[in-house]
Amino acid sequence: MVDSGNLKHTSTATARKSPRSQAQVEQNAPRHNTFDHVRDVLEAPEKSPSPAHPSIYVIIWICLSSSVILFNKWILHSLKFDFPIFLTTWHLIFATIATRVLAYSTSLLNGLNRVRVTRPIFFKAVVPIALFFSLSLICSNQAYLYLSVAFIQMLKATTPVAVLLATWTMFIEELNLNVLVNVSLIVFGVLLACYGELQFEMFGFMFQIGGVIFEATRLVMVQQLLSSAEYKMDPLVSLYHFAPVCAAINFIIFLYVEAPGFAVDDIYRVGPIVLVSNAVLAFGLNVSVVFLIKKTSPLVLTLSGVLKDILLVIASVVIWNSPITVLQIFGYSIALGGLVLYKLGPNNVKEAVALFQSRIWEAI
Repeated sequence: MVDSGNLKHTSTATARKSPRSQAQVEQNAPRHNTFDHVRDVLEAPEKSPSPAHPSIYVIIWICLSSSVILFNKWILHSLKFDFPIFLTTWHLIFATIATRVLAYSTSLLNGLNRVRVTRPIFFKAVVPIALFFSLSLICSNQAYLYLSVAFIQMLKATTPVAVLLATWTMFIEELNLNVLVNVSLIVFGVLLACYGELQFEMFGFMFQIGGVIFEATRLVMVQQLLSSAEYKMDPLVSLYHFAPVCAAINFIIFLYVEAPGFAVDDIYRVGPIVLVSNAVLAFGLNVSVVFLIKKTSPLVLTLSGVLKDILLVIASVVIWNSPITVLQIFGYSIALGGLVLYKLGPNNVKEAVALFQSRIWEAI
């Protein structure tokens, strides 16, 4: 209980003191630690977290993308799990569930509010695109049973060529001689890489080329059917709409192709934990792509993809002792150079070289 007499006397005495002595008293007065701490916290300005450097997103994406490919190869080849269609179907089922959970619990799929997929659009665009997406995934995973990761990455360099040929064939774009020269570099480099391949398997080669063709067709269909602003989707929103349809298509193909020779023991032989980890990693890759696109430029995206492909080739040689010839290295270098030139154009290539040189000087 506070004594009013003492309180009155103290305030009167304080009032008679000079401002200087009063300041000294206040300075020497004991501080109430709890009160002052709370006051400092409330009055302190909020510190916004500093955004991560774009290189962080690039590193995460390269690590996840490379890990998914190497993980798939390890399951299908090293563990002798000869069911690539099942593995792809499992990835899509997991992605279907995970995107619904994220849409309900986070803001990562707020883009769903801007994209309204009507019934006509679903059957006219989503289903056909999902069909080619499924075929692309199936063929690409089948190739891991026969070809090395290094050789598959070399063949994947032809995807932009297939897309360009499709647009020219369908008269979507006009033939451009400068672009044709750049594309010819890619084709020439890949042909050299194929000629130098020591473990060439025609069956696996046809699967991978089929995967490239289906993927190119899918990309052209997306460009034609979903190019308007109202249907622009980021990778997660796209996965939200396409994963269920792709999972259904893959499951039907699995029933006819792999199910007769498939048993539950095959799952336990690989291990449920391995399969779940593989699906989580694959889905994490899709999440990382969203942040990578938002935080970096097309120049960085292209160069990151080239760096990732080079690292994958090296990893394949180290992990599985995949043989690689000098002719393949030379051919793949030409293909990558043509790929960068095609995607960026001469001016952006000069910018990329200047950026790389500046980073080297900073490091020195």
